[in-house]
Amino acid sequence: MNLSTRIHNAVDYIRTRTDTVPEMGMILGSGLGDFADTLEERLVIPFTDIPGFPAATVPGHTGAFVFGKKHGKEVLCMQGRLHYYEGHPIRLVAMPVFMMHLLGVKTLLLTNAAGGVNKDYRPGDLMLISDHINYSGVNPLIGEHLPEFGPRFPDVTDLYSASLRMKVKLAAVDAGIALRQGVYMMFSGPNYETPAEVRMARILGADAVGMSTVPEALTAAQCGIKVLGVSCITNLAAGVSPHKLSHEEVMETTAMAHDKFHALVDLILKTV
Repeated sequence: MNLSTRIHNAVDYIRTRTDTVPEMGMILGSGLGDFADTLEERLVIPFTDIPGFPAATVPGHTGAFVFGKKHGKEVLCMQGRLHYYEGHPIRLVAMPVFMMHLLGVKTLLLTNAAGGVNKDYRPGDLMLISDHINYSGVNPLIGEHLPEFGPRFPDVTDLYSASLRMKVKLAAVDAGIALRQGVYMMFSGPNYETPAEVRMARILGADAVGMSTVPEALTAAQCGIKVLGVSCITNLAAGVSPHKLSHEEVMETTAMAHDKFHALVDLILKTV
């Protein structure tokens, strides 16, 4: 089955469950998925119910699409995500964004748990993504071009919308929410980066590193969806932190940053 057929089959199934047209999409990363539980009039569709859609396998990723309302907006949350390191082809990792495009999403909020490369960052900080560096070695737009989703060669100069970021930054100041801004660098994973790789990332201009987000952002750019990205800095990266890195630490820090993260996402929904 080709990718286009797979996407359309998945969307057709979702349309049997709801006729909602979400204007805002969210992909909620490690330990951040419970924001979807705050939506009103929720409809939960597990990944495993959707034909041709793979299950989520990483702890902290529930694996469901959640439709609902928040602050008067129709919202579609992806509670958990697919990762390249799970063994999925990179185009399959991007499949949810193609689906969101067909379902009507115009703005996409991407969130992730990330390691802090910038030495000024601390665990629990929230970082608005201003740009990214794709060091994963893969790109979801490689392969057969599907014209219905946009141009073959999309421009990504303003991938993380400068106008939306400005609105969010100003609103965060008014709300008293501390918000950093920086560059996210994607590695393939699943191992954490080596100290040498972290030094390289800092030299290249990265402020945070992680194993997701970039495939969805590039796909959204092709589809003409506006993108905002937020990283929860869950740990200091290798060579910055004196401790060994672990997924348990990532989950613990996202739990500590829970209220701050919810407040920021709430603010984004009200603002954009």
